[in-house]
Amino acid sequence: MIDLEQVRKVAHLARLELTPEEEQRLPSQLSAILDYVEQLSELDTDNVEPTTRAIDVSNITRADEQKTFGDRQLLLDNAPDREEDYFRVPKILGESE
Repeated sequence: MIDLEQVRKVAHLARLELTPEEEQRLPSQLSAILDYVEQLSELDTDNVEPTTRAIDVSNITRADEQKTFGDRQLLLDNAPDREEDYFRVPKILGESE
């Protein structure tokens, strides 16, 4: 069973500010979590392959393909600011003003 001093020590290490109500509630909650973890350690996992996920996940994004935009003038006309055939963007590197 976790006691109040252990809760305070963990809160200090985690840089958490706990209210007195939270300090009183957390020992039983953290003890319940540790009891559950203890139950899990009783499972036989000798024949279980290590995994990073409980289910298989595959990437469903499309492959990148370079495509030339058809109407260059339309693209430039929609730019918020431009200079001739280029987009004009705010300067973000170098000396600050």
